[in-house]
Amino acid sequence: MNNAPINEAAYGKLLRKALPRPIRTEKDNERYLQVMEHLMDLGDRMTPEQRELLDLLVVLIERFEAERYSLSAASPVEALREFMEARGMKLAGLAALIGSKGVASEILSGKRGLSKTNIKRVAEHFGVSPEVFL
Repeated sequence: MNNAPINEAAYGKLLRKALPRPIRTEKDNERYLQVMEHLMDLGDRMTPEQRELLDLLVVLIERFEAERYSLSAASPVEALREFMEARGMKLAGLAALIGSKGVASEILSGKRGLSKTNIKRVAEHFGVSPEVFL
């Protein structure tokens, strides 16, 4: 799907609507996060042009958040908590993402580590590299 040809006119329309540019403020970041989440909600219905825009937004968001929220010294659980707090996500939101309230609670309390599957899910959800949670 990532190798599908891009319709330049359709992609241009998406770019004109989203107006992607370097993110400098939290407000800009939140706006792009909303666009990214909307695109991710499309799932398999996402067009090649939408996939290209999503990839671009992920790069912009990762760059902004890496500069703004240096998590290099944070543990995986601390990083997860920071991302959840920044997005206003509660335990129920994490539980919905990984499929179990009990597992989500154990992860946040430090009783359980993040599985590879859960690392992939939270990294995709927050638009960050899975390495943040390793």
